[in-house]
Amino acid sequence: MKIVVSSTGEDIKSDVDSRFGRCAYFLAVEVEDSKIGNVTCEKNEGAMQGQGAGITAAQQVGNMKPDKIITGNLGPNASQVIKGLGIPVCQATGSVEDAVIALIDGKLAELTDTVPSHFGMNK
Repeated sequence: MKIVVSSTGEDIKSDVDSRFGRCAYFLAVEVEDSKIGNVTCEKNEGAMQGQGAGITAAQQVGNMKPDKIITGNLGPNASQVIKGLGIPVCQATGSVEDAVIALIDGKLAELTDTVPSHFGMNK
């Protein structure tokens, strides 16, 4: 299973970013037999856009072909793109590693609500 996580940093010890469209990085975490394997990092292409950050970020993550996404919050534009791609999204806080372990253990809830557009733009 491949999980993409919005992250404040470039490694699995970094925190899950509460922002999706404006997070700094996306970490792709491979999970096999309930164990964390390879972790790769991509800089979020939408983070510095004036408008459309959520759409750009969602398209980038879609191109990464994840089975699931973990983030803190999701805006309406990103949510619409991700729903169209059929990728489940779970909400988490704390480290990326802890969030992935919680997902493996079935302890993360699916994210059903969105935050307003431009959430966290001034962070």
